[in-house]
Amino acid sequence: MQKQNLFVGSLAYATSDDGLKAFFEQVGPVEYARVMTDRETGRSRGFGFVTFANEEDNQKAVDQLNGQELDGRAINVSLAKPREDRPRRDNDGGNGGGGSFRQRSW
Repeated sequence: MQKQNLFVGSLAYATSDDGLKAFFEQVGPVEYARVMTDRETGRSRGFGFVTFANEEDNQKAVDQLNGQELDGRAINVSLAKPREDRPRRDNDGGNGGGGSFRQRSW
């Protein structure tokens, strides 16, 4: 069974994976800390996820770190919701996959 993650929102763009991990290690040993980035620009999306080695530390982290300042911003810490199975987007613009321009009929 997969461990419960914490969702961390309102991160500063300067926050790194290592900085996030170090901040949460004040509560307990961190197994995984990741700041989510934009695929195209590589810039932080302003949120991340943390997984503790001991799941008991999740609630402690929410209680102790929610609203605390990290890299100049007050962060939001909560239990992450499970990812929903969403249908894949095909990016065809809803035009049936026939390209990006409508064919003229004349």
